[in-house]
Amino acid sequence: MRSPGDQKQISRFGAEPLVFAVLVTFSFSMLLLSTSSFLFDFKDIGFSFFSGLRSGIHEGTSLISRTVLSIRELAALRQEYSELTNRITRYEQLERNAAEIQEENRRLREQLQFAESLRFKHIPAELIGRDPDNLFSAFVINKGSMAGIEKDMPVIAYQNGTEGLVGKVIRVSPFESQVIPLYDVSCHVASRFQFSRYEGIVEGQGSFESPLLMRFIRKRSKEEINRGDIVISSGIEGGIYPAGIIIGRVSRIIDRDYEITLSVEIESAVDFSRLEYIFVIDTKVPDSRDTDG
Repeated sequence: MRSPGDQKQISRFGAEPLVFAVLVTFSFSMLLLSTSSFLFDFKDIGFSFFSGLRSGIHEGTSLISRTVLSIRELAALRQEYSELTNRITRYEQLERNAAEIQEENRRLREQLQFAESLRFKHIPAELIGRDPDNLFSAFVINKGSMAGIEKDMPVIAYQNGTEGLVGKVIRVSPFESQVIPLYDVSCHVASRFQFSRYEGIVEGQGSFESPLLMRFIRKRSKEEINRGDIVISSGIEGGIYPAGIIIGRVSRIIDRDYEITLSVEIESAVDFSRLEYIFVIDTKVPDSRDTDG
């Protein structure tokens, strides 16, 4: 039987190898960590890890910065594009306006030159609208009784170098007047052929797209009438329209066996679809230039 002292000594010898093993392991670990020839350098590992993290953060922030900058640049480019587009639009509008003003000046000079050649007192006016109360046939001009216009005064126009009969004034207010054109069915003009001198009555057919119609022409005039012949107002005494104003040109001759007279269709000298400026003339008062000297 072992004594207590022996047991303590045996326990001490059993524990010493364990302590020795722990110390050897710790020493070997410290040796490995401290040697420069160790396979894995933890400093390098830490440096690489934090360098990668830092690079990732840098790239992320750079990407965000570039994205924000790109968005700002895109917004600025859009704003600049919009301003340039608006500027180009304004320039184009100015160019169109300049062209329109130049063309209008040309037309006004042309009208002025024609006005200087008129043998009657005349009042220039501009077409400003059409009257819906008269089946869109009559139109409104911007001059009235304050400018000297009276009812039944004849109206003429100048287009493409040609004087043409437009119609007559049927209603007058202080600042505007209403004009009935030749193509209205209620308009009748005593007329004749410029060269053969045969007479007839010109009337409208209700639309500016339809030709005028000259009726009651003697049958014997058929051999002396040709397409393209000019028809003018005859100016018979008591009539509204003065003599010699061009109405239009013959476009078709109508000869029906059951009628005792001829009729002809006439292409109006005035293009009513683009009528802008007109002259109201007073046949009772000659132009003052006719009495000068």
